Amino acid sequence: MRRSSDRAAGRPPVWQSIAATLEEEIAAGHYGPGDKLPTEAALASRFGVNRHTVRHALAALAERGLTLSRRGAGVFVRHAPTEYPIGRRVRFHRAIAATGRLPGRQVLRLETRPADADEAARLEIAPGAPVVVTEGVSLADAVPIAHFLSIFPAERLPGMAEALAEISSVTEALGRAGVTDYTRRETRLSATRASATQARHLKLAEGDPVLSSEQVSIDPAGRPVEYGQTVFAGDRVTLILAPDAPEADAP
Repeated sequence: MRRSSDRAAGRPPVWQSIAATLEEEIAAGHYGPGDKLPTEAALASRFGVNRHTVRHALAALAERGLTLSRRGAGVFVRHAPTEYPIGRRVRFHRAIAATGRLPGRQVLRLETRPADADEAARLEIAPGAPVVVTEGVSLADAVPIAHFLSIFPAERLPGMAEALAEISSVTEALGRAGVTDYTRRETRLSATRASATQARHLKLAEGDPVLSSEQVSIDPAGRPVEYGQTVFAGDRVTLILAPDAPEADAP
């Protein structure tokens, strides 16, 4: 039938043509960031195909990072990549809010355990000293943009675990633990590929390109208060190197 004749004629599958058409219309601004695409039924009627074919085309758009499916609501065009500054003062919630998007955080893990040798060296504490570990996903308009792992020296920051259990803001939690200001001492950036776990949390395919960041933050006295590892979805974030960026909560 149509699929067989397309293959025999060397033409691409119909779903690819539908995906290409919709991608062109998104690029032309017919559907802007945040707009809802027509329903599967409407698209099936427009292109003269069944809903399974339309579903295949929409899945291809999602794989390219162009759309986001919200259960019960439909398929929406993604926003352009979120601009995120990398500087001495990085505050996640403020940086995302400054772009006009709604910041959010999904906590996957919060625990206190002994520090391993590498963590201890970064935080300048003894190996085996207690650290507070929080892992999660940073969101912009409910879209996952980064997977983070933050490690804090528990004895240096009394009450940090309790604060993080109540609030999502690292800045506010550090404030409750007595750190009223902090800056990044160093940040290391590298390009890598998403692991299976990272891909699942960021809604990527395993092996997709991601940007990896390691950072150490210090208090005004120069003592490390956080060692962080962040993996950004490569196609959803534009990192801006701005060492002196003002008040730009680490992911």
